[in-house]
Amino acid sequence: MIKRSKRYKEAAKLIDKSKSYPLAEAVALAKKTANTKFVGSLELHLKLGIDPKKAEQLVRGSVNLPHGTGKSKKVVVFATGPAATAAEKAGAARVGGEELIKEIREKGGLDADVVVATPDMMKHLSTVAKILGPRGLMPNPKNETITPDVAKAVKELSGGKVTFRNDESGNLHQVIGKQGFEDKALVENAESYLEAVKRVKPAAIKGTYIQSLTLSSSMGPGIKVQI
Repeated sequence: MIKRSKRYKEAAKLIDKSKSYPLAEAVALAKKTANTKFVGSLELHLKLGIDPKKAEQLVRGSVNLPHGTGKSKKVVVFATGPAATAAEKAGAARVGGEELIKEIREKGGLDADVVVATPDMMKHLSTVAKILGPRGLMPNPKNETITPDVAKAVKELSGGKVTFRNDESGNLHQVIGKQGFEDKALVENAESYLEAVKRVKPAAIKGTYIQSLTLSSSMGPGIKVQI
């Protein structure tokens, strides 16, 4: 059984567990019930009506959040030649080719929030797909992380662009901004994200796509949101 702190329990009393709140009201309540001593984030959690074991039902995509997330991203780029130089100038955390892929094989992982690659590098990256894939780091054309213009991708991803992919349980989790953001900015970020998720609904889904939507602050209680 999870032991909750006194602050968490006091915050949870402000939430009606039997109610689903309008998005704007949920945002205001999530900020009010934030119980950390640091300025945390607000997170959206979606339960999807998909079978994550079926490839045709996977949900993935990207979207530019109009106000960003308030968090800097570590973007790693796989490219060579002029594209690699451009990625470095754009602010990529690391840029490499086959030598970086070899390092991934040896270490069994990669310190990155998102990975971008030029199309010609994908044949080499396929050798570490089993390492990057489960971590949600494998570049994919659906979220525009496979591109010849890696510099543009780095700039967008370092700003307000986020990529998303369902987890093994068929859920999505996304930071929509810092608790210090204005309510309006958080609502607009959430709306942009939800619209992007709806746009990539798999054709194979016949039942309810978004089954539940929950908003919470970092380490704070969950708030049901009207879909």
